[in-house]
Amino acid sequence: MTATNNELLGLAFMAFFIITLSSTARYYFKFFCFVVLSVVCAVGPVPLMLLRPRDYRNALLPAYLCTKFGKALGASFEVRGKENVNRQHGGVVLMNHQSALDLVVLAYLWPIVGRATVVAKREVLYMFPFGLASWLWGTLFIDRRNQSSAKTAINKESKAINEKQAKILFFPEGTRGEGDNLLPFKKGSFHVAIESQGIVQPVVISKYHFLNSKAKIFNRGHNIIHILPEISCAGMTKEDIPALMDRVHDLMQAEYEALSEESLAINNLGKSL
Repeated sequence: MTATNNELLGLAFMAFFIITLSSTARYYFKFFCFVVLSVVCAVGPVPLMLLRPRDYRNALLPAYLCTKFGKALGASFEVRGKENVNRQHGGVVLMNHQSALDLVVLAYLWPIVGRATVVAKREVLYMFPFGLASWLWGTLFIDRRNQSSAKTAINKESKAINEKQAKILFFPEGTRGEGDNLLPFKKGSFHVAIESQGIVQPVVISKYHFLNSKAKIFNRGHNIIHILPEISCAGMTKEDIPALMDRVHDLMQAEYEALSEESLAINNLGKSL
C-alpha cells in the first residue's frame, strides 16, 4: 500500500470517528449527503424524462430513489389516509413545512396523490441541472415578486386542476417552522382552491424530533404522514378564504400535535429497546 493510500485511509478513519463522536459533524455530513443524493436522483433520469417532457410521471423514479436514500440517512416515514385520496379529480394539497427534508415527504406523496405537481419560484428553473429536471416533471414556476404574474399563476394552476385533474402540492406556511405550532398560512393556495372550485386536501407530517437545525442534530427517526379527508370548495368565493384558512389551520394544528406526540413516543420506545 502506498503512502498516499495510507493517508487516504487515515483521513477516512478520522472522518468516521469525528462524525461518530460529534453531532454537529454528523449533522453537516448527513445534509451534505442529502443534497448530493437529491441532485443525483433528480438529474440522473433526465435522459428518460426527455421522452415525455412536462409529465408528472417523470418524477416517479426520482421519488422512489429519494425515499430509499431518506431511509438510509435515518428518516423513515409511514403514510396513513391513502383511502382519502381520489385520483379522479385534481385539487390543492396542503402540507406543513419543517425542513429541506420535506423533499422526502413529497417523494412519498407523489405516486399516491395522482397527477401531482408543485409550485416553485422562477429562480429554481435556472438552477441547472435541477431546474431542467423540475421543468420536465411539470413544476409550475412563478415570479413571486410580480403581482400580475402571481394572478396569472393562479389562473394557470386552477386550469391545471380542472383540465388535467392535477393535484398541486403547497406548503401554505410559506417558510419552514420547527416549533410546536404551525406558522400562519398564506392566502395563495386558498385563492387557487377557490378559483378552481375544487378541493383542499390537508396532509400533516409529524414533528421531526430527530432533526434540530439550531442544535445541529440529525439522528434517526420515525415519522408519520397523514392524508386527511378532502374539503370541498364548491360554491365558495374569495370572501370565504379567511374562514377556510382558519378551518384548515385549526384542523392541521390539532392533527400535528397528535401525530407529533405519537411519533415522539414511538421514537423514545425505539431508543429504549
